[in-house]
Amino acid sequence: MSTATTTPTARDDAAPDAPAISFAGVTKDFPTPGGAVRAVDDVTLDIAPGEVFGVIGYSGAGKSTLVRLVNALEPATSGSVRVHGREITGLRETELRRVRAGIGMIFQQFNLLSSRTVAGNVAYPLAVAKWSRDDRRARVAELLDFVGLADKARAYPSQLSGGQKQRVGIARALAARPRILLADEATSALDPETTQDVLDLLRRVNRELGVTVVVITHEMEVVKYLCDRVAVMEHGKVVEHGDVYSVFARPQHPATRRFVGTSLRDRPSPSALERLRHRHPGRIVTVAVREDGASSTDLTRALREHPVDGTIVYGGITEIAERPYGSLTLELAGADDAIEAFLADLARSTTVLDLGTAAAPLTDPDAVGPRATGGAR
Repeated sequence: MSTATTTPTARDDAAPDAPAISFAGVTKDFPTPGGAVRAVDDVTLDIAPGEVFGVIGYSGAGKSTLVRLVNALEPATSGSVRVHGREITGLRETELRRVRAGIGMIFQQFNLLSSRTVAGNVAYPLAVAKWSRDDRRARVAELLDFVGLADKARAYPSQLSGGQKQRVGIARALAARPRILLADEATSALDPETTQDVLDLLRRVNRELGVTVVVITHEMEVVKYLCDRVAVMEHGKVVEHGDVYSVFARPQHPATRRFVGTSLRDRPSPSALERLRHRHPGRIVTVAVREDGASSTDLTRALREHPVDGTIVYGGITEIAERPYGSLTLELAGADDAIEAFLADLARSTTVLDLGTAAAPLTDPDAVGPRATGGAR
């Protein structure tokens, strides 16, 4: 995509070295007949320029309200919201329009204008911003080529698939060259294959155009594939945040652990564990596999060096932020002292969960190893 152009560019009076988005003690209350309902509760968070930041939470967690505070579609009740160093809380509508010009947004239901063509939808914000006809035409052609829809310029939204509609939504959101793109549940209405295509496009938007992308989602698959850092929300609060791998590989808050458990399914449920015990009478243990801890190579080495036989009976390994994560559950056979030495060896680098044996099951299993509490779920 060519970047050489003389067309207008959105300005946001950015402060040097400031976070792209900064929340400081932000709350948002909504009045109801029964009293105020707090949707966002004392959130303090910085999002760096040029990163892909995920906000994940179950329905009602406050994540969509939080993102609407960024472009002041909802005003904060209290606290400070800054965009590239500029305080937006309390700005007049004319001033907010300048800020919003630097922020694009895409939605779950696409929000395309059914009466306009694909080209017309992408051109619409440029017309509102009073770009010249020639500049609009050139920018629309450039963006449709970028999102892979150059041949659909004259089509109408009703003639497009869901994935194509979202690509038009992304092109429209990028029209005025925003520095920030907000994606609110942008893949929730799409099938898995189409979701992957849209996520790949958002990755290109970030890497090739340098746009800061904020992804609001309840899908861990989206966060672990796309995001650099993540905040987990529950009941309006940010309960955990950090780089994606650290947050999901060693979850500290119960809400984060629920996301990890339901998404990865790498450890046996209580009912599955009961079935495993009936089929495998030996010592059953679960070993975490992480980039910063044990790998399958470490496990193979330990089995080779200790007089213990190990059979994998359950498990799963996936990628989070392009780094391996998961766990393997094994049945161990051997003398008790040999098994203890084997487990102690592994526990020096990773979390080991001792599930006992069929004859002596551990209903409250012991986790040993570095930061074992964070590793056990």
